[in-house]
Amino acid sequence: MNLLKSYIQNFVSRAGNYILSASIISRLLSFLASWIALQLIPNKELGIVLFSYNIILFIIPIGGFGLHQSLLRYGALLKTPEEKNSLFRFTFFKGIWATCILILIVLIGSFFIDFKFENTKNYLAFLSLILIPMYVFELMKIQFRLQHKNKLFALTEVVFFSILTLTILLLSYYFKEKGYAIALVLTPILSVLFFVKKIKADLVFKEKLNIINRKFWSYGIFASLSNVVTQLLFVIDILLIGILLNDAEMVTNYKYISLIPISLLFLPRAFINTDFVVFTENIYNKKYIVKYIKSYLLLFSILSIGFCLFFGLFADTILSLFDVTFIQYKTSFIILVFGVSGILIFRGLFGNLLSSIGKAHVNFYITSMALLFNVVSNYYLIPKYGIKGAAITSALLMWITGIVSAFVFWKLYNNHFLNRK
Repeated sequence: MNLLKSYIQNFVSRAGNYILSASIISRLLSFLASWIALQLIPNKELGIVLFSYNIILFIIPIGGFGLHQSLLRYGALLKTPEEKNSLFRFTFFKGIWATCILILIVLIGSFFIDFKFENTKNYLAFLSLILIPMYVFELMKIQFRLQHKNKLFALTEVVFFSILTLTILLLSYYFKEKGYAIALVLTPILSVLFFVKKIKADLVFKEKLNIINRKFWSYGIFASLSNVVTQLLFVIDILLIGILLNDAEMVTNYKYISLIPISLLFLPRAFINTDFVVFTENIYNKKYIVKYIKSYLLLFSILSIGFCLFFGLFADTILSLFDVTFIQYKTSFIILVFGVSGILIFRGLFGNLLSSIGKAHVNFYITSMALLFNVVSNYYLIPKYGIKGAAITSALLMWITGIVSAFVFWKLYNNHFLNRK
């Protein structure tokens, strides 16, 4: 227990309690925003917007061609504030240009795809405008982390979801599904404007950095692609349900029964967001890394057992908070909770440790294989079992990718990485 106590104390000393509190508040606000949308917008119309938005969701991580990912990892390895500032400047300007290219690709591509749901093309084109402010907002959050301003980083989450909840409430009330789409675009723009004076970055001063090379770009691209595929693993079920069942209402049903299990991922995200810069700075200190891993595994194993017991016992009550009709999907809900435990214990930690040692491409390979299995499995299970089939596939992959990530990390870390400069 001393190991667990020490781990939590170190977490708190880095303002991790602020990040954790902000994550809880953000999840509650996200839950509230989703509940408000469900009350104000008919399921079918909401399902069409969600279908379009989920396409954008897996494009968001590749905004700026992943330069924000390179900023986080390489920025943690830089020694001086001037070097960190120059790296921020480079990723800011180059990333915006890259994101504009992505938006153009989405706009052009949407005209060549025959979507089954009416107005999907229009929503997809409009929601693509999210990409630029979301990229800039991510850069700002990373800059706060690199400066060890975790309290300010925590505030970004609360502000973002507060704005999201308020705009969804107002715009969905007056403009229904169109207002919901507008709220999704407005939220990152307003969030950037709120923090722009707090960023403390010089966009004029430029210092030549030797780390900006092919390896720098490659890391960012693979890290972003890995996040895209990881994000797609969460949304592919929704996309395939829409395609295979051709039922917008079932898209909404699965979205909402998976909302709470997926929201549990705020916990490992809070710890990793707090500690990523620190354990990257100490990545060559094997004693430190081993202790960190043991502490993390102990904490999240206990939490996972608790979550499975709690949500298994109170599934009916929890699902009825959305709508009593969702109780019929209780089994799928419990399966997803169990599956998320695999991410809580393994994937959340070891996926980030692989990135920390510069092996983002390994994450990409693992998640890509998982995505392929997901598509093949869902094409068989969804038509046969409906949304329960999608839940089974997701749960299995959450555990498999986590265990594989742990095995590969230890192999690379022990046998290769520490012998390299």
